Amino acid sequence: MNRRICRRLVVAVCLLAGASLDAQDMQYPLDVAVDDHGTVYIADLDLPGVWRFAEGKLNIYFQGQKKFRTPLNRVRCLAIDREGKLLAGDSATREVYRLEGTAAPVPLTKGGVGIPMCLAVAADGTIYASDLEIHRIVRFPAAGGDVEIVAEVPAVRGMAFDKEGRLWVASHGPDAVLRFSPDFQTRETVVSGRPFQFSHHLAFAGNGVPYVADGYAKTIWKLAGAEPQIVHQGEPFKNPVGLAWSERFGLLVADPHQKAVFRLSADGKPERLIPPTQ
Repeated sequence: MNRRICRRLVVAVCLLAGASLDAQDMQYPLDVAVDDHGTVYIADLDLPGVWRFAEGKLNIYFQGQKKFRTPLNRVRCLAIDREGKLLAGDSATREVYRLEGTAAPVPLTKGGVGIPMCLAVAADGTIYASDLEIHRIVRFPAAGGDVEIVAEVPAVRGMAFDKEGRLWVASHGPDAVLRFSPDFQTRETVVSGRPFQFSHHLAFAGNGVPYVADGYAKTIWKLAGAEPQIVHQGEPFKNPVGLAWSERFGLLVADPHQKAVFRLSADGKPERLIPPTQ
């Protein structure tokens, strides 16, 4: 029996027994979200499912199946809703789910989102998703319901609301970062052209400054002036993708190639947070 088969058997036995996997078993962390209590959730595309990090311990929060078209088989993005519950976008079932504890994931759009690449929640609880399949930004009610298209933007991989209720968007279109007014009647270019090699998620720090993850450039950018500024470039990053802000941890960065989540210190230095340093 080869090592890969042995490893899968060990994982299966652990899951059936209700035990948690070791921290090093995080496989391909794509996105990260943090609730008001400082609990960190990580979307793992290859698990597949979601990890939960609390009190220094990493455990599986939701274990998906390897079977396609089952919930969270291809989980790609996370967000926290206005009630503090976890949202997860899944391209395998063309759905956005709400997860809470051990209950089954609750579908919110009746399969209305093809490839949800990022999620953002407005102040009124309305949920926004970028659909990479149709290159549109869509929204739907907090309780779930029909999906409404609000904007056409090429290849959106990052979205976040600022304190004024404007939606900022990281796009692979002609302009790298756009901003929409709360009513979506006004569209502004924040970063023109394509200064990023391959942008991913966008997140706001507590001071209102937006950050963008650039996977191919192994870079975290800050949008604090007329031009994007490099916060950190290179090692330990190999492919920074997911971003989230936490009052407790600061800016968190999910890197699937490092199988880790980092946090940026006050001087912009990355420090490994998950898995915890042994």
